[in-house]
Amino acid sequence: MDINQISLHRIKLPLNSVFATSFGKVTEKDIIIVKAHSGDKVGFAESVAMPFPIYNEETTGTVWHMLETYMIPQLLDKGIKEPKDVSEMFSYIRRNNMAKASLEMAVWDLYSKQKGQTLSAALGGKRSEIEVGVSIGIEDSIETLLKKVEGFLGDGYKKIKVKIKPGWDIEPLEAIRKKFGDQIPLMADANSCYSLNDKQLLKELDQFNLMMVEQPLAHDDIIDHAKLQAIMKTPICLDESIHSVEDARKAIEINACKIINIKVGRVGGLSEAVKMHDFCEEKNIPVWCGGMLESGIGRSHNIAIASLSNFSIPGDTSASSRYFHEDIILPEVTLSKPGIITVPEKPGIGIDINQELINQLTVNEKVFKRETVNF
Repeated sequence: MDINQISLHRIKLPLNSVFATSFGKVTEKDIIIVKAHSGDKVGFAESVAMPFPIYNEETTGTVWHMLETYMIPQLLDKGIKEPKDVSEMFSYIRRNNMAKASLEMAVWDLYSKQKGQTLSAALGGKRSEIEVGVSIGIEDSIETLLKKVEGFLGDGYKKIKVKIKPGWDIEPLEAIRKKFGDQIPLMADANSCYSLNDKQLLKELDQFNLMMVEQPLAHDDIIDHAKLQAIMKTPICLDESIHSVEDARKAIEINACKIINIKVGRVGGLSEAVKMHDFCEEKNIPVWCGGMLESGIGRSHNIAIASLSNFSIPGDTSASSRYFHEDIILPEVTLSKPGIITVPEKPGIGIDINQELINQLTVNEKVFKRETVNF
């Protein structure tokens, strides 16, 4: 693919409001932007890691270290022919999936631009439009939560995801159902903050007719999730527990879940995400594309992967304005109609980069060049 330069930009992109989960509160997105250069073409991607190891073991610091020290020098030295070679090249590295994904996704964007294809088409996407939902953090009050739900329903979002934690679970869900009725598409995301000792409380969620409850138990568990799913009517969706197709196979085999959330960063890149999608489709397990407060760059990658056929549940890929006063892409991600985002038609991820804003937000950057290009 003649990649002769890779550059990194670390930026701090302010959120337009505090986003709270059971892990903690986020006020800005700490992002590593990866650019893969070949001639006049540039592929873009971003790392979805957080500043602290609260979602998984990775952080923006560890991602920068892995890219700078191991991955970028090796890729530039050895070269690749196509994007899937990135995953194979770094298969010897344990975990560090978000670092792997950020580099591989930049290569995918570059590759599809070189081919004159949309990223969606390069991945095998079937849809020109995707249905999208919205994620609501843990709010300060029920009143604030209900106002946000009302606003997002007014925007036409096809799924309302509410973060829950012990002490903020039954009451908010009950309030939403009481005010908006039983038919709105509602789910709960626990971010792994319960244990099997809470099974009676979690069974109470069945009364709310939820689309699913996401990752109620430990981040590295499937065994207890299988025990919980056996006594719950509400479908369990796994997120943090699934890092590979093998993880998905094992979870499905023991009936630990009925739905899987595919996050490209969590599973190590678009190639693995496509494999997981295909496997789940074969097993009749629906999937959806989760979000990690991405900027428009990561959001555009999510739009592309969500165009595949088995992404049958609306994902978390809401409009840029959901999280940011100003995004780093042009045009920003918007709803083309209520609850719908149109898949871009330009090559690659299909958007332009607001480089001026990126320069203003950059706190660290580094350029890696290869003197001789492998053919």
